[in-house]
Amino acid sequence: MRLTIHLDTFDRVNPMAFAILWLDNETRQWSREGHTGLELPEWGALHVDCGNTLVCGPHDSTPCCVLEGLDLNATSGPFEGETGRAQRCSDAGRSLMAGHWHVQCVDHENTEPEDGIFAAHDNP
Repeated sequence: MRLTIHLDTFDRVNPMAFAILWLDNETRQWSREGHTGLELPEWGALHVDCGNTLVCGPHDSTPCCVLEGLDLNATSGPFEGETGRAQRCSDAGRSLMAGHWHVQCVDHENTEPEDGIFAAHDNP
């Protein structure tokens, strides 16, 4: 299963800030498909902790964003239109900025992402 997640309303960054993330639940990796005013790595790893999804960089297990309530291990699975709170770690001091996540699309087919950037990299 692959999810397209829209992150937004990080008002302290930019009132129009957003990012579109493509999450691959099978490989537990993600790629950034689009963004404005919200800097995230181009791709990285996904981890699940206490029912939350941790969006981490490619070589660091420290989350750059936490999608609260998005449990990739849930048997019912995420659904289109599901929403929740996102916490973004904004700097090296790891201060948190609140925003929202929204599931735009759930894809149960084997499809390639628009920019399958993580597929070309070796994973640690």
